[in-house]
Amino acid sequence: MTLSDLKVGLVGPLPPPAGGMANQTRQLAELLAREGAKVTLVQVNAPYRPRFISRVRGLRALFRLVPYVVRLWRVAGQVELIHIMANSGWAWHLCAVPAIRIARWRRVPTVVNYRGGEAGTFLSRSGRAVRGTLERGAALVVPSGFLKEVFDLHGLRSEIVPNIIDLERFHPARDGERPPARRLVVARNLEPIYDIPTALRAFALIRESMPDVGLTVAGSGPERTVLEALCRELRIEESVHFCGARDRDEMAALYRSAAVVINPSRVDNMPNSVLEAMASGVPVVSTNVGGVPFILRENITGLLVPAGSPEAMAAAVLRVLGDAQLAVRLTAAATLDVQQYAWPRVRQRWADVYAAALAGGRSIPP
Repeated sequence: MTLSDLKVGLVGPLPPPAGGMANQTRQLAELLAREGAKVTLVQVNAPYRPRFISRVRGLRALFRLVPYVVRLWRVAGQVELIHIMANSGWAWHLCAVPAIRIARWRRVPTVVNYRGGEAGTFLSRSGRAVRGTLERGAALVVPSGFLKEVFDLHGLRSEIVPNIIDLERFHPARDGERPPARRLVVARNLEPIYDIPTALRAFALIRESMPDVGLTVAGSGPERTVLEALCRELRIEESVHFCGARDRDEMAALYRSAAVVINPSRVDNMPNSVLEAMASGVPVVSTNVGGVPFILRENITGLLVPAGSPEAMAAAVLRVLGDAQLAVRLTAAATLDVQQYAWPRVRQRWADVYAAALAGGRSIPP
């Protein structure tokens, strides 16, 4: 099929905050529309109305859920296909489940695009309920071999369609564009699962050998006050800059200014920040958790270290900073690898998934 023939309802989060799934939802909507598809967005994290409701726990979920369900019902009557960006935990129960059920009631095929990095734990706890809901869908699509293996273990067949990286925006620095200062970058939200404290402790160790290195942490979240206190405790506060969330163009420029990008997360699936850094021609040091080893090959396209080990992370970063040939070799291989995530490569895979769903095919076993 051609995507220009498609009327699709795209269900998922949108920035702000600028997380991986929100960015992928927005980007997919833009790219499908550019192909000529008629895309109707159903935002799962729409602003609360009235605003003060956001401060009332319990009640705020109801104020978001009711308008969401009403919009889902209307949109399902206007489109040929529903594409659902799904995640683990409460996001599954409150966002994905209503979308799948309403689409079934409206006789519209659904493509469930599951992206939760904690899928293994979630399926171990709620696998029977998840299976019962997925049986109402036409296709289960995951972005990585890591998640495919997780669903295979639970008897659920899935297809892989990877994340999309905008290689026009995220590209290596051109001659004279990269500043001479050595700066490290962490591009994760300030939440416990991303383990920013390990990156800060690693940075303190790095500065013992290279006092001129700085660190920028790009992201927002509830841990900022705690992280700033840790910087003061480690006596690195003057060399660490918490710049908050940045838009896509600002992030692209930030990557190109970096000597190394660090990903310290404890739980991960297919982090956009790693792919964007690879596309930007910057060496990446990441923890070897979840789906990261499926996209970052040890000592070929990046360096992998155990989670929660600032010593190993510091040693890997120092290795890259001290070996220019290693940095060049890693970035050359990474920029080649990341080509597979460009829209021209991914477009046909989505077209095939949509065509099968519309034809009545089912990739999820009953």
